[in-house]
Amino acid sequence: MNRFAALSRTTMFGLMTGASLLAASAAMAEEITVWCWDPNFNGATMKEAAARYTAMHPDVTFNIVDFAKADMEQKLQAQLTSGTTEGLPDIVLVEDYGAQKYLQSFPGAFEPLTDKVDYSGFAPYKVELATLDGQTYSLPFDSGVTGLFYRTDILAEAGYKAEDLQDITWEQFIEIAKVVKEKTGHPMLGIDLNDAGAIRILLQSAGSWYFNADGTANLAGNPVFKASLETYAKLLQTPEIYKPVSGWADYTGGFTSGEVASVFTGVWMTGTIKAANMSGQWGVAPLPKLSGVEGATHASNLGGSSWYVLASSEEKATAVDFLAEVWGKDADFYQKILVDNGAVGSLLAARDGDAYKASDEYFGGQAVWQNFSDWLGAIPPVNYGLFTNEVDAAVAAQLPGLAAGGSVDDAIAAIDAQVQQQIQ
Repeated sequence: MNRFAALSRTTMFGLMTGASLLAASAAMAEEITVWCWDPNFNGATMKEAAARYTAMHPDVTFNIVDFAKADMEQKLQAQLTSGTTEGLPDIVLVEDYGAQKYLQSFPGAFEPLTDKVDYSGFAPYKVELATLDGQTYSLPFDSGVTGLFYRTDILAEAGYKAEDLQDITWEQFIEIAKVVKEKTGHPMLGIDLNDAGAIRILLQSAGSWYFNADGTANLAGNPVFKASLETYAKLLQTPEIYKPVSGWADYTGGFTSGEVASVFTGVWMTGTIKAANMSGQWGVAPLPKLSGVEGATHASNLGGSSWYVLASSEEKATAVDFLAEVWGKDADFYQKILVDNGAVGSLLAARDGDAYKASDEYFGGQAVWQNFSDWLGAIPPVNYGLFTNEVDAAVAAQLPGLAAGGSVDDAIAAIDAQVQQQIQ
C-alpha cells in the first residue's frame, strides 16, 4: 500500500502548500441550503444549530432562506410536482399537518432517516407523523402546545389577576374580553377571518379532528366540530373584543405593538412576543376550554413542524449528519432555543435540562416552560389525515358568514359538501 493512502486528511493538508491547499479546501467545502419560515422562530433556531455544526465542521456553511410560510409551501409543492429537482434545498421545514400528504404524494422525494436518527429519544407522536411504510423521514422539531399569552399590565388595569384566567371556559373569556375593552380600550385579540387555526385548536382540545382514523371526513354529525364552530361564532359575533387583521404581519403586529391584549396560539410564538421587548408585561395562562363538551381540556396543539432532507440533495450525507448530530443529540442546544425562541422541542432528553425548570422574567417570573411541558403531556392525540389544509380552506370560507350571524348548521353542511367533493 502506498504510505500516503493511510494518511488522514489533516496530514495530507500538512503536505500541501499554497494554491494546492486552497484548491483542496474549496473542493471540500459544502453549503447546506435550508428553506423555512418565521425568522424569529424556525429561522433563528436553525441559525443557532448551523453555528454549532460549523464550529465543529468549518468546511460546512449554511444558506438559511426565510420565506412567508404559504410562499414556501407553494414553491415546494410546485417544484416537486414539476419533477425538477434543480433549485430545491437540501433541508426543508414541513408542518406536521402536511407531512403525510407530502410523503404519499411525492414518493422518493425525501430521504428516509430511519437508520440515521435515534428515534427512541423523541416524542412518539412526532415520529409517527413522519413515518410511512416502516420508514421515518423527518428530524422531529417542535411541538405546537398552546397557551393564552396575555398582557398582564392591561388585564390588571381592567381588574384581572393571573388566577382569573385559570380553568375558564371560552364564554368566560369573552366576558373578560368585554371588560378589558370597556376599561382599557384594548381589544383582547386580533382575528383573521381567512385563518381557521382557531378551529383546529378548539377541536384538538377535546380530542377530535376533521377526520376519522380511517381517513373519512368527521364533520357533519361531529358534536365537537359543531361545538367548536358555535364557540368561535360567539367570539366572532362580539366584534368589540377583537381587531380584524389580514395576514401574518398584521396579526403579529397587533400584539407586538401593544394594541392587542392577548393571543392564544402555539408556544412557538414566544420568540415573536419576546421580540416586542416588553419584558415583565406578559403572562401565559392555560387555554380556555369548550364548555359542555365531553373530554374537553385546556390543552391543545397548533402547528408543530419537522426537518426533512431532499433525496435530490447533492449534500444529503452532510445534511443528514448535521440534523442527527445537533437536532438529534444536543440537549444543550434545546435549552438555548427554548429560552431564546420559545422552541419546545420533541427531543425527550432536553426536558431534563435546567431551562425547562427555570422561571422567565419576560413573563413576570412564571415557570412558563414547566407549564408548557405539563400542557404538552395533556394534549389529546388525533389523526391529522391527508387533507387538513383542504378542510381549513373550507372552514375559513364560512367564517365571514358566521361573524355576520350566519347559521352554524348551514356552515357545517357547506364545509362538509366542499370537503367531500375535494377528497373523493
